[in-house]
Amino acid sequence: MSRTTFFEVEVLDARTREQLCFLDKVDPYSTIGDIKSLFHKSYPHWYPARQALKLDPKGKSLRDNDILQNLPVGTTATMYFRDLGPQLGWTMVFLAEYIGPLLTYLLFYFRVPYIYSHRYAFTSSPHPVVTLACACHTFHYMKRLIETIFVHRFAHGTMPLRTIVRNCAYYWGFSAWLAYYINHPLYTPPSYGDLQVNYALVLFMMCELGNFSIHLTLNNLRGEGYRSRRFPMPTKNPFTWLFLFVSCPNYTYEVGAWVSFSIMTQCLPVAFYTLLVFIQMTIWAKGKHRTYSREFKDYPSLRMAIIPLIL
Repeated sequence: MSRTTFFEVEVLDARTREQLCFLDKVDPYSTIGDIKSLFHKSYPHWYPARQALKLDPKGKSLRDNDILQNLPVGTTATMYFRDLGPQLGWTMVFLAEYIGPLLTYLLFYFRVPYIYSHRYAFTSSPHPVVTLACACHTFHYMKRLIETIFVHRFAHGTMPLRTIVRNCAYYWGFSAWLAYYINHPLYTPPSYGDLQVNYALVLFMMCELGNFSIHLTLNNLRGEGYRSRRFPMPTKNPFTWLFLFVSCPNYTYEVGAWVSFSIMTQCLPVAFYTLLVFIQMTIWAKGKHRTYSREFKDYPSLRMAIIPLIL
């Protein structure tokens, strides 16, 4: 009967190299999450979500599910600690990011005083497309809030507070920028009138329904748990058939919604924001596509990241 070899874990400050904690008789099957919990007992103000543990001061942070004995360390392991700062859970992160644009846009739509000239305070635009754009923008962010509360499944991950402030500035700021021009008293409607607006509206609603359908599918897939992890596949819902061609159809539909909103409003700031959305979504989609391809040997080779047959 073999004896268990326990580990010793020394935790140093990544910046000063000062020893912060020495853990004796650590089980070799302990995870980094377990070590963070032990470290938390010595430093209660550094809860696990605030901790980043590394094997090298300038290296990558270890994942919470990494097992101690599988790491390239001896029985005496040295780890470097970095404080990630105050954290918020993902649900609160998304609520903060989405409530802002929803309310900010409405301030411009109702033309509250001091946004435009005083004589336009609480007046309404004579163009129906302005009201329609407000309804679409409100629907988009209301859908996101509902999905955040009722659809999305979040692990115990968090986001640093300073990153949340930056993200909120991005979402809230761009929402105000778009709303300023769309609801401006001098705004001119699209060149092709109702025909352009109506076609854009149909495309917008299809993309919103498609995005919601993909989120439901991904939610059901995550509900099966990590041990039964598999890549997403199309279902009987026609909106999910885009999985045949791309790895992240939720991003495809999201970009499509903003493209249709750009066509509907024919507003240059909206088109610029749509371009930024496309760039960011492409980066995320490529990352997920690489992960799927690396993790599953039978992953469909026909699938692209975000645009069928192209990208």
